[in-house]
Amino acid sequence: MNPFVLNLFDASHEQRIAGVTSFVGEDASGSFGIQAHHARFMTTLVFGLARFRLATEDWRYLALPGAVAYFNNNELAISTRHFLIDTDLERISTLLGQQLLAEEENLHATRESLHKMEQAMLKRMLMLKRKTGWQS
Repeated sequence: MNPFVLNLFDASHEQRIAGVTSFVGEDASGSFGIQAHHARFMTTLVFGLARFRLATEDWRYLALPGAVAYFNNNELAISTRHFLIDTDLERISTLLGQQLLAEEENLHATRESLHKMEQAMLKRMLMLKRKTGWQS
């Protein structure tokens, strides 16, 4: 099989993997595969696992919290906030589950913070309205 290059980019590092013979990912329309010399292609990957294979090796799994994938000139570029690579499906699935839980907790904390800021701003506007006789 002819190989292609997989370039992975996240917020803190990048990784270039040469010799990739196959990539399988999932977007909103379902699973898809890419091999060398595929036509130019762009999509957004969903939160979950993708996988890729080097010529003589087993599948490697790629955990992603969503990503943009772009294939052109025999190179697949994947841009995401964070990625994990492992050959053990069970181990990376556990890590992905932990990552999902952490992101959900962060999202909840952010929403709570926004709600508190909104409440404080409304209180401040009411105080200003009372002091200045401001009318809407």
